Amino acid sequence: MTEKKQIRGGALLAQAFKKKGVKHAFTLAGGFCNPALEGFMECQMPVINCPHEQVAGHLADGHARITRKPTLCLVGPEGFANAVPAMLEAWGERSPVIFVTGSSTLKRQGSGGFKEIDDVAIAAPLTKYSAQIVDGNRISEFVDRAWKAATTGYPGPVHLALPVDIMFSSFPEDAGLDERPFDRTDTPVPRAWPDPSALGPILDTIRNAERPLIIAGHGVWWSKSESKLDAAGTALRMPVYNVPYHIKNLGEASECYMGLADFHQYHPSKPAIHEADVVVMVGCRLDNQMNFGNPPFILEDTKLICVNGSHEELDYNHAADMQLLSDPGAFLDALAGVGKTWDNWFDLQVQRRSDWVQEWSDHIAEESATDLAEGRKMHPLQLGIDVQAEMNDGDWLIFDGGNTHFWNEIGVNIAAKRGLKLGGILHPGNYSLLGVGVSFAFSAKNVHPDKNAVLITGDGAFLSGGLSVEACFQENVPIIIVVDNNGGLDCISQQQERLFNNGQHYATDFRDIPFHAMCEGLGGHGELVTNREEFAPAMKRAIASGKTACINVKCRGVISPIVAATSDKRDKASIE
Repeated sequence: MTEKKQIRGGALLAQAFKKKGVKHAFTLAGGFCNPALEGFMECQMPVINCPHEQVAGHLADGHARITRKPTLCLVGPEGFANAVPAMLEAWGERSPVIFVTGSSTLKRQGSGGFKEIDDVAIAAPLTKYSAQIVDGNRISEFVDRAWKAATTGYPGPVHLALPVDIMFSSFPEDAGLDERPFDRTDTPVPRAWPDPSALGPILDTIRNAERPLIIAGHGVWWSKSESKLDAAGTALRMPVYNVPYHIKNLGEASECYMGLADFHQYHPSKPAIHEADVVVMVGCRLDNQMNFGNPPFILEDTKLICVNGSHEELDYNHAADMQLLSDPGAFLDALAGVGKTWDNWFDLQVQRRSDWVQEWSDHIAEESATDLAEGRKMHPLQLGIDVQAEMNDGDWLIFDGGNTHFWNEIGVNIAAKRGLKLGGILHPGNYSLLGVGVSFAFSAKNVHPDKNAVLITGDGAFLSGGLSVEACFQENVPIIIVVDNNGGLDCISQQQERLFNNGQHYATDFRDIPFHAMCEGLGGHGELVTNREEFAPAMKRAIASGKTACINVKCRGVISPIVAATSDKRDKASIE
């Protein structure tokens, strides 16, 4: 009788992920994970070595957001602690990253083993599924469980711990494959179709509305239903808004897309939402960004409908007037057939957006004229507009920072009005975790190598995550970094100046750091820009260099509308 080939547990892990079709894996190589890394090498599955575990997690997150496929972050036990912030960011965005820890020995668990940490318990509140593999014969089963948890219903990150003694032990190469499910490949994700008895009243409510609008969120993106959202909104002439802090479901060039559902970052959303008689939230949660569905965000007399593709997502929306469990795409198909249009209501929102863009365009033109006349540093909004003026259709734009993010949300609207059609936008998610920008820019460029990936980052955000730029050089994935350098944590400084009795800020300043020279020292292209006239030529040279480039731009600190509106002196301690 022929004896079955034996392979290490780490190799079984690698084979299981290879069978699932994982194409993007990231790690900071550690001894506890070596058998898995050997397995990935034998499977010819590329793994990118990163300078820090948090960077590995952010890179996995960025690739998952763009491809909408699970990615892998492999770390050791001490590296797991470093990866927790990336797990938090992925959790806020519902990004299906599979975090795997090569953990301390199972045999002596609880006895103070080498690098022992209760990673399963730590990960549990930040993931959809967190489990320890206790038997090497079940490795493929646990990978299958984690994969399905990450991709079904409302997607999200998951975590597996593979103890080092199982990682190094040997098992049959077909271990666990004699039990169902026999097919361990990436099978189609189950979708919830709407109950006709629940769908009918909702469609009737919308059909009878005079001023309906849609607010779209994560669920639309992860269900790959954004084209159906565009089709329904355009056909019905129903305005569509996007939840803040999330990858845009529709580009600014979409006819029905009006902007963010955020009164501070996109002012025209306030009269639209307040005047609407029906608000249809698709793939959203009634969380703090939506004021939990309450006034003064959504008014008491407004009919609030929530459509979600999974029960866990719908559970957040118990306050809605009407709920529907449905795949967003299935609902949007049904919505498109209501047989009515709202032309006047739609045209009003289009005009409001146009007027708002013109007001900001006029304002920044005046500000920049004064900057030139008085020799002031560049306005951060002008920087964002000038960056996009040098970009091409299909390029990816990434924001990172506090005010830097807020100003560039406005800049995107202005650039879109002037005809730019970006390939996509990435930025920190629901938890506003700074330092993700370089990793997300790498992700965009790695997935779309024929397009430019341009990051506009605050200096504080770059200091939080700039180490990840080494991956760009190591993997020859050139990105363009534009640092909005105002010498400190400006968003926090401005809150402090409004809050503190003495009107000053504290513990938020940085020294003058030559970010451009740091990039040059690593082998990239770097330039310092101190006035607006220098920027466009510098941006052209950075793109033409074909290298990872950093343009260090000295900007003045200007309080953004969201910080100004929500940080009343001595009354507000934060920007909630």
